[in-house]
Amino acid sequence: MNDVSASITKLNPKSKLHVIREAPQTLLPKLFKEWRVTHLVFEKDTDAYARDRDAEVSRLAKEAGVKVVIRTGRTLYDPDELVKENGGRPTMSISQVEKAGSNIGDIPRPIPAPKMLPNPGEIKVNFKQDRPAHEPDFNAIQRISAETSYTGLAGPSGDFAVPTLDELGLKDATTQHRGGETIGRRMLDDIIKNEAWTATFEKPKTAPTAFAPQATTLLSPNMHFGSLSCREFYWRVQDVVDRYKGKASQPPVSLTGQLLFRDMYFGAQAKLGWYFGQTEGNDHNRFIPWHLRSKLDENGIITGEYTIDSEEAESWFQRWKYGRTGFPWIDAIMRQLRNEGWIHHLARHAVACFLTRGGCYIDWVRGAEVFEEWLIDHESACNIGNWQWLSCTAFYSQFYRCYSPIAFPQKTDKDGQFVRHFCPELKDFPTKYIYEPWKAPIQDQKKAGCLIKGDGTMAEIDGMKAYPKPMFDFNERRTICLDGMKSAYHVNLYGNDPRVLDGTWRKLFPDDAEGPTEGNDDHEAAVQDKKIKKVKSPELGEHVVDEDHGGAADTGGDLKSGDHDGNKRKRGKNNGTLDGFVAPRKTRKTKAK
Repeated sequence: MNDVSASITKLNPKSKLHVIREAPQTLLPKLFKEWRVTHLVFEKDTDAYARDRDAEVSRLAKEAGVKVVIRTGRTLYDPDELVKENGGRPTMSISQVEKAGSNIGDIPRPIPAPKMLPNPGEIKVNFKQDRPAHEPDFNAIQRISAETSYTGLAGPSGDFAVPTLDELGLKDATTQHRGGETIGRRMLDDIIKNEAWTATFEKPKTAPTAFAPQATTLLSPNMHFGSLSCREFYWRVQDVVDRYKGKASQPPVSLTGQLLFRDMYFGAQAKLGWYFGQTEGNDHNRFIPWHLRSKLDENGIITGEYTIDSEEAESWFQRWKYGRTGFPWIDAIMRQLRNEGWIHHLARHAVACFLTRGGCYIDWVRGAEVFEEWLIDHESACNIGNWQWLSCTAFYSQFYRCYSPIAFPQKTDKDGQFVRHFCPELKDFPTKYIYEPWKAPIQDQKKAGCLIKGDGTMAEIDGMKAYPKPMFDFNERRTICLDGMKSAYHVNLYGNDPRVLDGTWRKLFPDDAEGPTEGNDDHEAAVQDKKIKKVKSPELGEHVVDEDHGGAADTGGDLKSGDHDGNKRKRGKNNGTLDGFVAPRKTRKTKAK
């Protein structure tokens, strides 16, 4: 925001970004009258909350005789147009986005920035401030002092300036990443200069273990905050690809393909609305009886609270969140996320798989909420969509392909430099044990200055640094999770099924199935309400799939739940391999303890 304000001032020294402290629903009607406004221009936002907010603002503007002009710029295509050209359905695959996009037409090129701005009018706010409610305060966990920015419409200094961290009462930033249009455009310039890298970029071939610098563009935070246009990014890359003499990469693995993935999730959210962010009520989200399921309000919307059906699962969740699982690869990723606010997309895949279908069997919404709290590039559509993909509840269904927390990172970092950096207590461990430190003999642990002991709540044990033991046997848990997923896929329920909504889904699962499946009632689960719309579950023609004991590949494109094309499915020509996986070994079936 400071960068935007400085850019405005460069064009006109008498102007800047004016920040008025009040919610738009109450502020704008007063400004319409005070400033004699004739037009209101804003960017279209298809997030569920934003739709409700903007609909109310548009209604108020119409009542005041103000013309509303809405433009799309957050995505390549208007998400509502994607849905329309996809037959009124959410976009659940890249092929659907490409087909719908071809019907819409060319992606618009961005127009040049203005070279001048008129002087601002008189900034009068001769009316009472209606302060937003302080509760709930979703940033309370990040505050170290009281929030003072809303002490007046013009802010504490009375100059309409951008709020400071001190005024917001927020902690100092721990991340080294910085935003703003100046930095974002400079980063894009540096990328475009390397034409060969830009033209041949393939996301799956980048290393999730790379840091300082990372292996990808790190432009996602700039696109989230609007400091870099996704359309400018698209066209500058596409122009390089068009003039490149060699063999350029293609979607979905190319740089432009990553933007299409982004649009895919926005299209899905645009259609499904509030229900996109949860299982209950979502006709495209497969029901899995996860641990730590969400609680709902009287309207059937998640509240941010959840039912602790298992103290063990709750312990696993907290250890996962704070990087204390005892699996160094997983812990290093979560510590990087917490401190820097960004992790590589394959790192996101690894920890998401581990929390859901590949280890803990915990509701994907719990993980999505943690990412929402910590990611500096958080987009609700992309975050929710990625968690559904990795939990195999939507978009992707090959649940038998799991990321190994031991073998997978060794593909790009055999020496474990990533782990040594983000888990410094392990920095002197022999390479042989860096991903499995619990296997190191006690003399090697002492020589490395770190004992593998405890649950991670103590930084030192017996006068020496400590790193936790693994919180479970990964191979055993993987088998339990696979059995649970097979069972859930066989039952074949979706979030809008009446049995999911009234709790009778339990009758379809054996009592000893993984998850809170005991009994026939759902009395400890979320509050349900008859207001939830109940429609037919989608018929996918996919049930249980066999374990893959041969290869390791995650395919992008049409093999997604949500593409209701029956059993005869072929991989599209542009739907290439996205990720490398470690396939599960056959192990003896064990019951959850």
